[in-house]
Amino acid sequence: MKTVTKSKIWLSSPHMGGTEQNYINSAFEQNWIAPLGPNVDGFESDISEFLGEESKVAVLSSGTAAIHLGLKLLTVESGDEVICQSFTFSASANPIAYLGARPVFVDSERDTWNICPIQLEKAILDRIANGVKPKAIIAVHLYGMPYKVKEIQAISEKYDIPVLEDSAEALGSTVNGVKCGTFGDVGVLSFNGNKIITTSGGGALISKNQKIKEKAIFLATQARDNAIHYQHSEIGHNYRMSNILAGIGRGQMEVLQDRVDARRNNYAIYKKELSPFKELEFSEDIPGYYSNHWLTAVLVSSYEIREKIRLALLKENVESRPLWKPMHMQPVFRNSMCYTNGVSEDLFNRGLCLPSGSNLSKEDLFRVIELIKKEIV
Repeated sequence: MKTVTKSKIWLSSPHMGGTEQNYINSAFEQNWIAPLGPNVDGFESDISEFLGEESKVAVLSSGTAAIHLGLKLLTVESGDEVICQSFTFSASANPIAYLGARPVFVDSERDTWNICPIQLEKAILDRIANGVKPKAIIAVHLYGMPYKVKEIQAISEKYDIPVLEDSAEALGSTVNGVKCGTFGDVGVLSFNGNKIITTSGGGALISKNQKIKEKAIFLATQARDNAIHYQHSEIGHNYRMSNILAGIGRGQMEVLQDRVDARRNNYAIYKKELSPFKELEFSEDIPGYYSNHWLTAVLVSSYEIREKIRLALLKENVESRPLWKPMHMQPVFRNSMCYTNGVSEDLFNRGLCLPSGSNLSKEDLFRVIELIKKEIV
């Protein structure tokens, strides 16, 4: 008897809008097959217009590259300490090590699952008491949920420590109507294949300072001096986005709000259908906070039930994923300093990301919901 394989339901797959090919064709017709060109300029302009005209945008090869350059622009050097949200993907923390600096990990709070203001201030005071003032703070809008912007900004100003705002997962999210990516001294976006919009690979650095944008582009293009020959006075990087990928981004920007609306609708349906079950818990709405709900994440009553659900979904060809394993629990950072309260470890043990793509059909969404219900009823 032939086994029928059920169609794959992905966690978060790319979703093209239909006009991307026009921009790509234009690049080929004009022979702009390079890390510069009309699409690069246009993509930067499109993002700036979406975020607000004060935003100066440099599109780059990845969000990780943007964090790396962002830290350099905040003058982080070898031997410095950088505070980083522990509950995040490794790309938030790895660039600290690229620079020879030391990460100091800070745990989360329960409301947004992001960096805890109490633990953050505790870490700053302790590091200063030990004779080392942190050079920067990396705060992350995890799964599209904004971190506590007001509280983190207040601490940043109080101790004069700049914030690198990792908005890789939060394009389209807002706090009191202000777009995420525009709160920090430097902001970062990602256009990886699983993000709310994608260029297959890519990212952006955001600042309100035109000189910072220009410096970012300079560093991203191998830091070539203004000379008739190839001359370099400082170390640069090959981090600029290609004109081809920027063309994909231009088409994606045309459907960005549709993609945000679709993912928020997925979250609303999951919450309506599953929140009545005591085994499952969704985050509470926070006044003034608007999440793009890039990924719908749910907390399960125990690790055992979470794994039961995850494995049942996997058996039915449905992709799901545990929440991020905190950086302070990662083997590669086992010797790093950390200021913890147990929140992120609990979220990791009990949390599960559910299929959330903007191209997720209603039929597949309810297929996932019914599979989960079977495991908890």
